[in-house]
This record gives sequence, C-alpha cells and structure tokens, in this order.
Amino acid sequence: MIGILDYGMGNLFSVSSALEGLGVPFIISDNQAKLNETDALILPGVGAFKDAMTCLEDQKHVEFIRSYAKKKPLLGICLGMQLLFEESEEHGLTKGLSLLPGRVIKFSGFSPKTGKSYKVPHMGWNTLSIKQPESCLVKGLSDQYAYFVHSYYVHTNKPEVVIATADYDVDVPAVVGDGQNVFGTQFHPEKSSECGLSILKNFIEYAALQKQTNA
Repeated sequence: MIGILDYGMGNLFSVSSALEGLGVPFIISDNQAKLNETDALILPGVGAFKDAMTCLEDQKHVEFIRSYAKKKPLLGICLGMQLLFEESEEHGLTKGLSLLPGRVIKFSGFSPKTGKSYKVPHMGWNTLSIKQPESCLVKGLSDQYAYFVHSYYVHTNKPEVVIATADYDVDVPAVVGDGQNVFGTQFHPEKSSECGLSILKNFIEYAALQKQTNA
C-alpha cells in the first residue's frame, strides 16, 4: 500500500492515475495515522517552495515526514523533491525538510558558457544522465527521457545524493536519494512515459523489499 500525502499542493490526480495504471493499491490522505500504515509515502508538489512548507508546517506534517523517512521509503516528486533539501531561495530563504543536503536556487537564465540567455522555466523533455546505476531507483532503466517543468533546481555539494542529472546549462539533479529511504525526482515520473513508470515501479519494488526485510 502506497500513501500519497494530501497537503493541498500536490498533483494528486496524475500521481494516483499512474499508480492505478501500475495496479498498485494506494491511499490519498492527510491523516497521519492512516499514512503510517502504508509501506511507502509519496510527497507530491506543485507551486512555490515557501507556500508548500507553510502548508506542511500548518498541518504539522514536517515532523511526521521526517519520522516516516527514518523507517520507510519516501519519494518526493517535482516540488516535493525540492522540499527534501535544506532550504530554498524561492521568494526569500525558506527552510526545507533537511532530509538531504543542498539548497534550491533559480536558473539564472543566462549562460556564462555560451554568453547567451536561455529559457526559464526548464520545460519539456530532457535526457537523464545516470550517475549511480547501482541505485534501486534507476535499475534496468532503458528509456532515459523525462518531462520537466521547473524554474528552480537543487545545488548540492554532496555528489553522493545525486543519482541522475539532466543538462540545462548546468547539471540539474534529476533523481536524488540518500541510499536508504529518501528519494526524489525533479521531473514528473507520472508524465514521463516508460522512463517515469520504470522509476515508480522500482520505488514500489524497493518498498516491498524493505517491508519484507523489516518484517
């Protein structure tokens, strides 16, 4: 059973539709007791970092998410991935969940490498470059095209948390994780065709394996 946290800023329909297509049982809820009974948790996110953290804090989900991730797998999607990090500069500096090291910063829109401007947001299909092929999340990945929509990206000095990147003037952390329970994708796996569905399948399989191991 997969839990999807409903805190008011997630694209719940597309994520739940993808899980339905995979034949995976899930619940959408803001009830922490119910979500605690699930085998893995998805943290979706659409919108601004500051607004999302305000929602999580007001609904007292911050400590719940941190506690959950200590024992079971957690997957942040798009803004949900950014929330996993320490802080964001979007609309002023805002503290995140601090489950992974790094700061969320804005694309500059100007490339010092080419001397030309580029479009912000980063929107559309882009190729993933796998940095950690041994990671459970990218196991067996063949189609490596994913769909992105974001104006901010993660900057981290800890390459060990970057599983895959995408090139958009800079190396954008596209798939991240701590090697244990915390994972995230900057792109929308539910909108990324076979690549995204493979990543969701891998996350679900990892959650099932963790459940067996901890039984």
